[in-house]
Amino acid sequence: MIGREIQVRSLLNKSKIFDYCLNPYRGCQVGCRYCYARLFIPRYSGHKEPWGTFVDVKANAVEILKSQIGRAPRGVVWVSSVCDPYQPLEGRYRLTRRLLEVLLQFKFPINLQTKNVLVLRDLDLFCRFEEIEVGLTITTDNESIARLFEPGASPICQRIEALEKLKKAGLKTFAFLGPLLPGNPERLISQLDGKVNQVFIDRMNYLPSIIAFYRRHGLERFAQDDFFLNQKEKLLRALEATSIEVEVLF
Repeated sequence: MIGREIQVRSLLNKSKIFDYCLNPYRGCQVGCRYCYARLFIPRYSGHKEPWGTFVDVKANAVEILKSQIGRAPRGVVWVSSVCDPYQPLEGRYRLTRRLLEVLLQFKFPINLQTKNVLVLRDLDLFCRFEEIEVGLTITTDNESIARLFEPGASPICQRIEALEKLKKAGLKTFAFLGPLLPGNPERLISQLDGKVNQVFIDRMNYLPSIIAFYRRHGLERFAQDDFFLNQKEKLLRALEATSIEVEVLF
């Protein structure tokens, strides 16, 4: 892992999905093979290393957020849009937690998304927010497939257990089921039932950038339109027997 501390000029940035996005790190140890950030971050970061092998720590992030937030209109902050806020380095730097403490002080609503169970460390902090949603990305119920596509993420079973603990603490929880990977949709929904308030369903995007990876592992048939449509329909049928809200993004 190549890591370095950097200085940034802005941290609380406008988002097309929520009001703001906030990324404590540039780069991500989770190293998802399909991550859209891998397509553009190296262009301006100067890194030549493979995605997942470098992370820049925004050392002055807390100071910059404090300087921005006092003059920013209140709005929902997405943590994070181009990195995992609970990737392993967070265990040492605690940058995500310190930034959340600032957002809590100024009463900004939070939407937080991760693939790592380190998120449970900050449960005490989450419970102090008036408006917060916490979610974990879960692309399949198949642990082998997950390890192949998301090598630095927590195991699927642990992510689901984390969602259960977050929901039992009274938080609004969601699972982001995307990009859809090979697996058993019915089994996945049965595992999520009672642990999330909502799920979002999405297909694999930017397929031309990852199709070679599918081919290398003999999985090309799972990159076809029919696969994503069939998986979506199976998920929707399974969700009918639950009280989970659903939003389809394709």
